[in-house]
Amino acid sequence: MCTIAHLRLSSPLILAPLAGYSDLPFRILCREFGAGLCVSEMISCHGLVYQQKKTLQMLASVSEEKPVSFQLFGADIYTMAKAADLLNEFKPDLVDINMGCPVKKVTKKGAGAALMATPKLARQIICEVVQNSESPVTVKFRTGVSNQSETCIDFGKMAEQSGAAAITVHGRNWAQAFTGSANWETIGRVKSSVSIPVIGNGDITNYDDARKKIANSGCDGVMIGRAALGNPWVFCKKGRPVNYAQILPGVLRHLYLMECYLDVNRLFAVVKNHIGRYFKNLEHSSTIRKQVYECKSFSDLKHFFTTISEKPILVKDQQEII
Repeated sequence: MCTIAHLRLSSPLILAPLAGYSDLPFRILCREFGAGLCVSEMISCHGLVYQQKKTLQMLASVSEEKPVSFQLFGADIYTMAKAADLLNEFKPDLVDINMGCPVKKVTKKGAGAALMATPKLARQIICEVVQNSESPVTVKFRTGVSNQSETCIDFGKMAEQSGAAAITVHGRNWAQAFTGSANWETIGRVKSSVSIPVIGNGDITNYDDARKKIANSGCDGVMIGRAALGNPWVFCKKGRPVNYAQILPGVLRHLYLMECYLDVNRLFAVVKNHIGRYFKNLEHSSTIRKQVYECKSFSDLKHFFTTISEKPILVKDQQEII
């Protein structure tokens, strides 16, 4: 069982922060399917301090998703400290600091993975966030800046010494971004070098794989990102159904949650992007995905899925797929 500070998680499998995806409806869904903890999308410290509407909307939460972690990113010490203080009003169970995002629009401002190249600044940020947060603080980072600069062990020790309650290590370096393979041996070495909980991240595709990586690395838990998209079953042992009819309840539940908590008409492209992923790589999936993307409104999309089981979809050879 994974325990971070005072939190005893129901499962060591955690939903990673996914920009554009890990919104409130998806977090609730993943919790219902077995995730022990979900992490929000990256929240800009500047957006929070300046009270930008879009940023504040990302802080929406309900008791059903508890525990939840809100992830901050930024490279300015004062602004990160102020943002941590403002987060206290929202009472997250954890506050995570992003020091691992390799996306250029984040790193060009010195934030995300770029902070691994400035460990003194990273230390100051962690210390200030810890001092100003009423919630335990965790830090997510990578193995280093490049293959020639693997600094994650020292970085992990620094995070622990600075007051982090746990760390998450993505098994790729900044230069790799999302290419290549995650190095779980390195993640294991980080785990052996610190006394706080370590969450491993990278290349986990199913429940059994997650459990094996925990056992082999010694990590306290694992974080699952892209493999959870369209597949909340990744958090439970039975795994993703291969039958369309068994996938439909998950789709309908996700649609219901999105209708409850999102402006589904304004964010209809986001809705379709989420839903289209449920059928990826399934036989004849293009038939359904095509109809999903052709829907003109949320009501059309919901009607399509609520009636789909009553009238099977046919492919060109008239073979029923539902």
